[in-house]
Amino acid sequence: MSTEERIAKAESEDVEMTNGGALENVEEEDIEDQEEESLKTKIKLLPQATSEDGTCASFQIAQEDHTLGNALRYIIMKNPEVEFCGYSIPHPSEELLNLRIQTYGNITAVDALQKGLDDLIDLCDAVKDKFVQRLQS
Repeated sequence: MSTEERIAKAESEDVEMTNGGALENVEEEDIEDQEEESLKTKIKLLPQATSEDGTCASFQIAQEDHTLGNALRYIIMKNPEVEFCGYSIPHPSEELLNLRIQTYGNITAVDALQKGLDDLIDLCDAVKDKFVQRLQS
């Protein structure tokens, strides 16, 4: 199967493997609910490192490394409302990413993180679209 066929197949439908191994259509609402649940366990707000006004906050993201950390830090720092954003990996054998965000006060750190994640998704979609476009030409 060619690369174009694989991409077209992946984009054609949202499918999920069931216990029996058969493919089943997944409703968009179900996908959004699953994403929201996984996000709740994936990103933790560290309350001991968060200011009362919400302009400074630390987050811990599970099962991520420098790949997401550096890209997310870069995108968040592009926001003019963000004063500081940095990340660290506490230990190489732990799959944890610690992210610290400090804003100027017009938005909260949680809002800055949400905007950064949305902007990073948009950027990845644009790169994917350009890649698929070049494959098809």
